[in-house]
Amino acid sequence: MAAPRNSFAPSSLDEEVEDDNDAWTPLQFAALHGDLPLLKQLLASDLDPDVNAPARGYYGRTALQAAASNGHMEAVQLLLAVGADPNAPGGNNGGRTAVQAAAGAGFADIVQVLVEAGARIAEPPVRYIGRSALQAAAAGGHLELVRQLLAMDGVDVNEPASRYGGRTALQAAAEGQFARSALQAGDGGWPDVVRLLLQAGADVNAPPGRYFGRTALQHAAENGDIEIMDILLAAGADVNANGCYHSGTTALAAAAENGRLEAVKKLLAAGADVRATSGDAYTHRTTLQAADLADHMEIVKILEAAENALQE
Repeated sequence: MAAPRNSFAPSSLDEEVEDDNDAWTPLQFAALHGDLPLLKQLLASDLDPDVNAPARGYYGRTALQAAASNGHMEAVQLLLAVGADPNAPGGNNGGRTAVQAAAGAGFADIVQVLVEAGARIAEPPVRYIGRSALQAAAAGGHLELVRQLLAMDGVDVNEPASRYGGRTALQAAAEGQFARSALQAGDGGWPDVVRLLLQAGADVNAPPGRYFGRTALQHAAENGDIEIMDILLAAGADVNANGCYHSGTTALAAAAENGRLEAVKKLLAAGADVRATSGDAYTHRTTLQAADLADHMEIVKILEAAENALQE
């Protein structure tokens, strides 16, 4: 699935490091690949590697974060045994603690081991593309892990979205169709995760993050995910919620710009205002302009008809 035009795509936790190779220590690389013999060799060497060497560069990870994000249980256990800090911060872009990284990748067993080792399960997301453990698990569509996290002390189902590219847990789950292609993660259980989060008290109209944010409905509309849209609308999602300050969009404009014909029809039927502007502080585009610029002419005709009906 192509990325929606207005989306802000966080980097995959599983992507290989390309431009940041010099920022990674040998121990961190060995942990990334779960290379136990090399890990043991490095830890026993005269070089005395720092097991808690910080995550450096844009996509850096500590050794423990690297092992946790890729599901290397034995490496995680070895690193904890020699004093790895389970609460160390991650790199500059979308930095995640080890437990946040494991949750995003769906490794429930590693999440549990890290929590038992003192990882703070309720650690809030970092400011730039951050995800709490619950937000990360929801983004991956990891239903049972989300359920497990919701039962833990201190986990807030309405943890606010981080300022830059952030998502609440519900927003992250509603973005699921895009997450499947961009992050290559998840059990495919996003609609069920959305239902579970709503049952747990998630705010269906939680505001989007200030930069590159979306409400839950705006995410679902952007992806043309009719099933999740139906769930959110039934729960009282605001069909005319404003877009965020930077790169914002209404649900209707998001659907129109990305060619989601059925989503456009559903939103109009639910009372979406065809005359509303994006909410973005810079563009102020109308829904019709968004569809026209993207050359979705069938949607343009539907929107023009809706505008004309309002003038009659």
